[in-house]
Amino acid sequence: MSGECLANYHIFVFCDGVHMMKGFVYGIFTICAAMTCICLAAPQPAIVPGPTDWTVDVTFEHPQQIVVRPGGRNEPKRFWYMIITLTNKTNRDVDFYPKCDLMTDTFQIVPAGKGTPTVVFEQIKRRHQHRYPFLEFLEKVDNKILQGQDNTRDIAVIWPDFDARAKNITLFIAGLSNETIVIDHPVVKDKTGKPVKVFLRKTLELNYTLPGDATLRSDTNLTYKLKRWIMR
Repeated sequence: MSGECLANYHIFVFCDGVHMMKGFVYGIFTICAAMTCICLAAPQPAIVPGPTDWTVDVTFEHPQQIVVRPGGRNEPKRFWYMIITLTNKTNRDVDFYPKCDLMTDTFQIVPAGKGTPTVVFEQIKRRHQHRYPFLEFLEKVDNKILQGQDNTRDIAVIWPDFDARAKNITLFIAGLSNETIVIDHPVVKDKTGKPVKVFLRKTLELNYTLPGDATLRSDTNLTYKLKRWIMR
């Protein structure tokens, strides 16, 4: 199942442990075929934005890792973070309600900030204080981005460590645009039998691979593969 499919629809399949393996395999093939058709029809961001649509300018540092011992006496924990720089050139102040997820090719989805102590951000800020003296923690940013170069924001997005078996990760950063679309859910129906409506936002997708042995995670450097805008 491709990362593109998972980017647009979070559909999880649960299998009863008593099912026959043969039936399970056939079921997976059927689901993959259906998902392929769904992905081909998935909406994309508009080539020409509408008169009221906006998207802020964004640049970013590729993800890095940091190991922190929260509380001083606890076991050290690994976190991954990236720094995004946002500049509002839309000629208007805009609302900022971010949602940043990390998804692995093992189907694990990790929301940014989940289980992240403030001390992790503090160490990241010290590490980058010369280049980003006004670095902000995503979990505590103001929900407005003022217009103009003078109001550029540097924001740290932090995730706890993820599945050691993962060989690819995809980052989804939403809230950088107000472009949205409502579509019919491809599977779920409401009580009247009609498809449930799904609300999608223009989202920045970044894809990376993790080369090397999972046991050498401390030496892992991500390999950048892809940047694109999607509706998710």
